Amino acid sequence: MNPIDEKIKDTFPDESVYKMPERYGVFSGKNLPSFIKDWLIKKYTDNDGDLDTHGIKSFLEDHIPLKDSRIKGRLTNDNEDVVVLTRILIEPDIKAGVLKFSIPDIGIKFNEGVIPSYVAKQHAELKGGEIWGVVKLSYRPPDGREKGVVDLVEYKPFKPYAVDLEYYRTIRKEYSTEEWIDLLIRAMEYNPQGFENLTQKLLFISRLLIFVEPRLNIIELAPKGTGKSYVFGNISKYGWLISGGTVSRAKLFYDVSRSTMGIITIYDFVAMDEIQTIRFSDESELRGALKNYLESGVFTVANVRQTSSAGLMLLGNIPLDSGKTPLNQKYLDELPLFFQDSALLDRFHGFIEGWRLPRMNESLKVRGYTLNVEYFSEILHCLREKPDYPSIIDELLDIPRNADTRDITAIKRLSSAYLKLLFPQVKSGQDVNRDDFSTFCLNPALTMRGIVRRQIHLIDREFKEELPQVSLK
Repeated sequence: MNPIDEKIKDTFPDESVYKMPERYGVFSGKNLPSFIKDWLIKKYTDNDGDLDTHGIKSFLEDHIPLKDSRIKGRLTNDNEDVVVLTRILIEPDIKAGVLKFSIPDIGIKFNEGVIPSYVAKQHAELKGGEIWGVVKLSYRPPDGREKGVVDLVEYKPFKPYAVDLEYYRTIRKEYSTEEWIDLLIRAMEYNPQGFENLTQKLLFISRLLIFVEPRLNIIELAPKGTGKSYVFGNISKYGWLISGGTVSRAKLFYDVSRSTMGIITIYDFVAMDEIQTIRFSDESELRGALKNYLESGVFTVANVRQTSSAGLMLLGNIPLDSGKTPLNQKYLDELPLFFQDSALLDRFHGFIEGWRLPRMNESLKVRGYTLNVEYFSEILHCLREKPDYPSIIDELLDIPRNADTRDITAIKRLSSAYLKLLFPQVKSGQDVNRDDFSTFCLNPALTMRGIVRRQIHLIDREFKEELPQVSLK
C-alpha cells in the first residue's frame, strides 16, 4: 500500500473499502449501482482483506432479485412473504388515493403493487420516484371485489452508514489539498495517477459540484468515453440521470393529469445525458417553466406552485479535431435547438470543458483504499444544506456594485461548491487560506462562468463577453 492508502484506511476505518477491479467480476451480469456493490464488498471482506465471493453470491441470490427470479411465484403461488434489497419506483395514484409501486427487476408493475397507508406514514421518502431499500412483500389475493395485489408491508431505507459530517470535516485537516483531491477522485472510483496534472484532476472533480450545491446548473460537453454517464448514474441515489427519450413538463415539474410532482422535486440534481438525443414535448411551455425554475427555484403548473433545490446538468458530446480541440468554437451549438436561447443559457452557472479530460482507460481504474461510495454519497448530500459555506463566500468576495446579478450568483455558487468539496473543514472566513481559496475555488469558478459568458456572447451580442471584476476582500 502507498501512503494515501494507509491514510484513508487509518482516518476512515469504517467508511473505507479496498477496491480491486477484478473483485467486481462477482457482480457480472447484474446491473447494480456502485453504492450497492461497495456495501457488499465491505460487508464480505474480512480483516485480512480477503473477499468472501461465495457469501456475496449467496446474498445476491437470496436478497437482490433478478428478472428471471421466482419471487412473483413465491408470493402468489406459495403465499410466501419475501424480503429483498431492491430498487423501487413509486407513483402516487391521486384518484384512487393510494401509493403504487413497481419493481422492474422482478416484473412487479404499477398496477400490481400497493404501499399501505400505515407504511407510507412511517417513511417520508415514500412519496414518489426511485429509491433503494429493504422491503418485505406480501401477496393480497383477490376478494371478489378487487384483484390481487402485492403489498409492501415493511420498508427500511438503504442507509447503511450513520454519517457524521463533523467527523468528515475534521479529518480533512489530516490531508494536504493535493491528497484530498486524490481522495475525492478515488471516491469517484477513479485512479488519481491516471491524470496528467493537478489542473486535470480539479477539472474532473468539477463534476461533483452539482452534488453539493443547491440549484447549481452546469453544462459539460465532452467526447464519448470520458465517464460522464458513469459519474452521474452510479455515485449517488440522490440524483436522477435521463439518457435519451422524451422530457416533458409533466415529467420534469408536475403532471396535471395524474396530480403527481415531477423528478425535479424529488432529487438533488437531474442530469440530462446524451442531450443531443433527448426530445422535448410542449417546448414553449417547458422552456418557460424551465426558465422560471432555473432563475428562482420556483415553478408553477396549472394551479400548483412548488419550490425545489435541485440543480440541472446537461451532458453532451462534442466533435474534436486532430489536436483534441472542438471543431466548432461555438460550443453551445452542440446543444439541441430547445436550448438555443441566450436567456435560458444565461441561467446555467458554469461550463466544464470535458475534452480536456482523459478517455477512460485501464490506468484510470481505482485500485486501493477509497471511501465507500454509499458513505461518500451521503456526505455529498449532507454538505448541500450546510449554511456555513455561502456566508463564508460573502465574507471573502468583493463584489462590484454594478456587477451582473446572474454572473455574481454563478460565481458565488460555484465558489461555495468548490469550498465544500476541497475545504469542508472551514467554519468562517478566518479559517480560509486566501491563496488556496483563489487557486482552488474562486479562479475555477471564474473560469467556468467565463466560458458561459463568452459562449452566450457569440450567440447574442447583447450579452457582454467580460465578467465582473470579482476579487478577494
